[in-house]
Amino acid sequence: MWFGGVRVIILDEEGRVLLVRQHHEDKDIWMLPGGAIEDGENAAEAAAREVREETSLEIEVGDMLWHVEEVSKTRGQRFVNIFMAQTAVGEAALGSDPEFDGTHQVLREMRYFARNEIAKLEHVYPDALRGDMWKVMGKKYTGHKVFRIR
Repeated sequence: MWFGGVRVIILDEEGRVLLVRQHHEDKDIWMLPGGAIEDGENAAEAAAREVREETSLEIEVGDMLWHVEEVSKTRGQRFVNIFMAQTAVGEAALGSDPEFDGTHQVLREMRYFARNEIAKLEHVYPDALRGDMWKVMGKKYTGHKVFRIR
């Protein structure tokens, strides 16, 4: 059985990407905000909800840019759809994962990164953030800034 997830690219006024640092499998991983698609949700609804939970931002979900599949004996079959945010409302603030209580939270930190800074991070998900994702964004999103209402 496949389990679905979502991640969202949110750019700031300087074209930097918002990443959250989560602790999984005994390591810290910088990743796009997102998470699992819940029963009764489509991927865009899950993307908006997950971003709200992790960053306090209300977003309008835009284009799907990337699809990642994983088939693993230990983790099972998973896929993740990666979307571009069109708008973001509010101030970004680290949220929490409702699946965990206060002492077991996986969210550790949140900040915006330039492309060259992402390339230097030890653990990044998806790895396409180091290069290929930028090619997919291409000219359409070069210089694209998420419209923010505060």
